[in-house]
Amino acid sequence: MADRFRLTLAQLNPTVGDLAGNARLARDAWEQGRAAGANLVALPEMFITGYNTQDLVMKPAFHQAAIAEIEKLARDCADGPALAIGGPALEGAELYNAYYILKGGQVTACVLKHELPNETVFDEKRIYASGDVGGPYAVDGVRIGSPICEDSWHEDVPETLAETGAEFLLVPNGSPYYRGKRETRVNLMVSRVIETGLPLVYLNLVGGQDDQVFDGGSFALNPHGALALQMPLMQEAVAHIDLTRGKDGWVIEQTPLAQIPDLLEQDYHAMVLALRDYLRKTGFSRVLLGLSGGIDSAIVATIAVDALGAENVRCVMLPSEYTSQASLDDAQALAENLGCRYDFVPIQQGRKAVTETLAPLFEGTEPDITEENIQSRLRGLLLMALSNKFGEMLLTTGNKSEVAVGYATIYGDMAGGYNPIKDLYKTRVFEICRWRNESHRDWMHGPDGAPIPENIISKPPSAELREDQKDSDSLPDYPVLDGILQILVDQDGSIADCVAAGYSAEDAKKVQHLLYISEYKRFQSAPGTRLSKKAFWLDRRYPIVNRWRDDG
Repeated sequence: MADRFRLTLAQLNPTVGDLAGNARLARDAWEQGRAAGANLVALPEMFITGYNTQDLVMKPAFHQAAIAEIEKLARDCADGPALAIGGPALEGAELYNAYYILKGGQVTACVLKHELPNETVFDEKRIYASGDVGGPYAVDGVRIGSPICEDSWHEDVPETLAETGAEFLLVPNGSPYYRGKRETRVNLMVSRVIETGLPLVYLNLVGGQDDQVFDGGSFALNPHGALALQMPLMQEAVAHIDLTRGKDGWVIEQTPLAQIPDLLEQDYHAMVLALRDYLRKTGFSRVLLGLSGGIDSAIVATIAVDALGAENVRCVMLPSEYTSQASLDDAQALAENLGCRYDFVPIQQGRKAVTETLAPLFEGTEPDITEENIQSRLRGLLLMALSNKFGEMLLTTGNKSEVAVGYATIYGDMAGGYNPIKDLYKTRVFEICRWRNESHRDWMHGPDGAPIPENIISKPPSAELREDQKDSDSLPDYPVLDGILQILVDQDGSIADCVAAGYSAEDAKKVQHLLYISEYKRFQSAPGTRLSKKAFWLDRRYPIVNRWRDDG
């Protein structure tokens, strides 16, 4: 009976649909494990397909190709350690989320996921059948239980595995980030360890996929819940851990623990990683954005430079007669601080031409928001022309507060392919800007120091579409607006809840009205990095046509 077991953990970044590329990543990890003398090399949930596949995995040609890739991987990795990898499985006409164990050129075990998540970004009950709860599988004489992701969030599957002879638990995950999720995961896994008395290894994906960010952060717990391994957040890593058997069972030998950053840094790193992967995985290498001199475009430009490098970021100032000199100065200073390209494209002539073209139809009317939106849409037109001409993806810059209440122009400043700050409330934008000015990390491609000019952070926010315009002319002050939105959106609260929290019923009803009538804009908006459990897209699905209102 073996008294020592070496496990290689591959916290890697697959790409949805790139079956051959994901298999290459798995083979590379297996080679590292073989060189390190591992008994088992483990990859996360659904690694061969990438995750979250949504309906793609239901396409027969796709899941059959994925299964064939796993079988080929088994043959390629015949001479060395066992390989554990997630992928789809077919039993009869049923499709399952499965975890394959490959050894000696063949599939020696296939674990089927039992508990299927059906909330937030997941629709697994719609896609997969629920597998029966089985027992452990054996690798080199050691019995291992692998509850797949959601299976470990419930007591029944881990307890059944312990009762049927598992000696430790290896949990493969495709668990996406939201703010504070690491603490939730660790607390739940400590409960599983206490309940079963077994060591537990939690292995997670890393990387961006559409709006979701898989944050890695894999860890291992010994019996009684002591942390024996902590892998980094938001970064690929391969770790080798040793388990030793004593008179009381298996124990994981202590390894150095990666530092866990605070939540502001986690959010910022998530936005950088998500943008970098969205570009890489969709085939783009460069971006552009409209730089207004305001705080939202400033933080998006900084995120883009940190993600891609200054040489791959174009900032474009498109001033009108309402653009202040301070905004012109601030935008240029930011671009110079970041080291990225800065283009200056005035829109007065274009705006005049559009106005003159429409003048016969607008005769007898007063200027209003229509004329303001012409400016925004003209900027969108010019930015998309640059995007088309130079193959640069256009980034949008609306924060969650604006996206929530529709304080953005559809086909104007909403035009673009990706929005890094879509799930970041305005008040948190200010916090993130201050954090970035004080912080630099080795995963950032941007400069050290304070890239965002202080005036951008301190001046009153304005769209500058008319004389002396301020955001507060149209909306409650951002601390009030964000507080109400956090109740109505993030907490699914009511007008009465807003009033109980100290906000006026008038403000709460106004925000609720704007929230509901803006659904059609969000339906057409660019995807953006998910940072919370109530991001706008899969987390919160509301009808566009909706006459209901909470009257308090």
